[in-house]
Amino acid sequence: MATARIAGPRTAVIWSVLRGELAGQDGRPLSIVDVGGGTGGFAVPLAEAGHTVTVVDPSPDALASLLRRATDAGVADRVRALQGDADSLGDLVPPAAADLVLCHAVFEFVDDPDAVAQALHDALRPGGAASVLVANRAAAVLSRAVAGQWQAATALLADAQARVTGRDTVRRRFDLIGAEALLAEAGLHVEQAHGVRVVADLVPGVVADADPEALLAFELAAAAVPPYRDVATQLHLLARRGHADN
Repeated sequence: MATARIAGPRTAVIWSVLRGELAGQDGRPLSIVDVGGGTGGFAVPLAEAGHTVTVVDPSPDALASLLRRATDAGVADRVRALQGDADSLGDLVPPAAADLVLCHAVFEFVDDPDAVAQALHDALRPGGAASVLVANRAAAVLSRAVAGQWQAATALLADAQARVTGRDTVRRRFDLIGAEALLAEAGLHVEQAHGVRVVADLVPGVVADADPEALLAFELAAAAVPPYRDVATQLHLLARRGHADN
């Protein structure tokens, strides 16, 4: 079976974790659900690696782009598009049917994070894994403080659900302890936690473009090391449903 590729510095850490999870499945094709998977940035490469991927997303335009992308890549037979949001996941995906569920940049926006976490658990077979990506509150605080946005930085410092501008659509941000607790409450045990974009959003473009391989290597090296992990733009967690969990 082909290997899912690693992308650039902004997603390399996530792909590294996913590659490790796929490698631990003895090369068998997996049933994967990508919640909020949009146009298929993860779904299509995973399908190219031989897996079957169901993408659940509320945007019909994004799903249309996904299907075009899958067709162009020659994997339309391994990609399914379902219109819906994370809150309705239980109505769209059979219970205990997925080997791997992706839920990237979703928990920040949903009405009921606890219900969505439970839906991820229920969609997984016992022993299956969830790849969860959330916005990191510490990074949001620091970025606004560095920009001199003191009121916004202070609001985020005090409240993970603070709206920092009129255009801020993020309903909540997380720290590692809070994200782990959210998943644990739903019966998902966090096995790995990494920072995503530890410095990729901080270095000037001219610096990043001068040596992208070095930036990628640094991101991979720093991703699991506190305190660098804990100030990354996003936090990535790989959590597992227990084998004995029914």
